Amino acid sequence: MTKYIIKRLIGMIPTLFIIVTLSFFIVRIAPGGPFDGERALPEVVKRNIEAKYHLDEPLVVQYGRYLFDVLRGDLGPSYKYKDYDVNTLIAASLPNSIVLGTMAMIVALVFGISLGTLAAVRQNTILDYIPMILAAFGLSIPLFVFAPLLQQIFCMWLGWFPTTGWFMNGASLRTAVLPTIALSFAYYADIARLTRSSMVETLRSDYIRTARAKGMKNSTIVFKHAMKGAMLPIVSYLGPAFAGILTGSIVVEQVFLVPGLGKFFVQSSFNRDYTLIVGVVIVYSVILIVMNFIVDIVYAFLDPRISYK
Repeated sequence: MTKYIIKRLIGMIPTLFIIVTLSFFIVRIAPGGPFDGERALPEVVKRNIEAKYHLDEPLVVQYGRYLFDVLRGDLGPSYKYKDYDVNTLIAASLPNSIVLGTMAMIVALVFGISLGTLAAVRQNTILDYIPMILAAFGLSIPLFVFAPLLQQIFCMWLGWFPTTGWFMNGASLRTAVLPTIALSFAYYADIARLTRSSMVETLRSDYIRTARAKGMKNSTIVFKHAMKGAMLPIVSYLGPAFAGILTGSIVVEQVFLVPGLGKFFVQSSFNRDYTLIVGVVIVYSVILIVMNFIVDIVYAFLDPRISYK
């Protein structure tokens, strides 16, 4: 196990190197620049600005300079937010996105696993149909439709929750309820469906039949024996899902004005803010790689049949 962990950690280095390299060159090859606007800058002013940020150097030299800065943990200055660097912008907004994503994932896991297990145990009954109907809605309704719908019903019509704001900035804790529900709904759908299908298959396995033949309680069979085997697909899903729930929070953050990283992800693309675009991509990539690494390690503890060499 130790050798496998070390190999995986070393394997992250070339992956991140490729991501940084591709991101750097793609955003610079694309048309437009960070200082292009409706009114063209005077040529002298533009040359001075480009010289300040080393954009007048050959692209390979810029890449080498940026790569050296990244290795030192410096993601560079922001071309749009001139009083801030990329590290400061990400450090101020990423915690909000992580908190929102974590709360949404917890809600999705609790309801997805609970209702998915209930649907599997009570297969082909009303307790099976209702969770799966909710899951179908979660898969079919886009987030950019579901989030404004929640806002319209519970904020505008009923007045139960504020329309915007975020509790980490001093607002009421109620500001986190609707963004969390909106973001968790689609992931609840995936987790509930995965749990149900995996649990149904596990409950039909030979060792479960043996446990029932010995007179073991149904609750013990489900929660002590079947649950552990049924969780393997869920664990493998959680790695990319957690990274996805952070990137997917862009829509929710825009609708509910949550001051998360999604705002900079969108605005940096429109502003052609090279360093901020690549910095956000690096952060999301690191989250995805780390979560997949954690999933692989957890797999070994859930299923002793899996060995790492």
